[in-house]
Amino acid sequence: MLSQTVEDALRATIYIARNASNPARVNDVAEVIHASPTYLAKILSQLARAGILESTRGKGGGFRLGVAPKDVRMCDVVAVFEAPEQRRCLLGHGLCGEDPSCTVHTRWSPIAKSMDCFLAGTTLADLLSNRTHT
Repeated sequence: MLSQTVEDALRATIYIARNASNPARVNDVAEVIHASPTYLAKILSQLARAGILESTRGKGGGFRLGVAPKDVRMCDVVAVFEAPEQRRCLLGHGLCGEDPSCTVHTRWSPIAKSMDCFLAGTTLADLLSNRTHT
């Protein structure tokens, strides 16, 4: 499962990539993805520091992709906010895999690995060619 921060970061990045002709203003992105503008500004700033986005100040400024969509994997966006090894246990037993008595781990582990493969193997370009919701 992904945190709300990661979900917002992914949705915002996809929106910005889809609308690449103009820099995206925080308030506009926040309205479209239904996020707090203040919190989204922090998320977008972190993505800019990581090089995924670029930020321009002033009139006509905003955020745009810092690299080509084919070079941004979903796991790159996730990694800005969460280390892959920090996946939480579904039952609240700390980090996934730490508690050998966890009744969910054996069944959840293949799903988590599948999700990791999806995030590593899916680029923004893949998603842009698939017109889906933001």
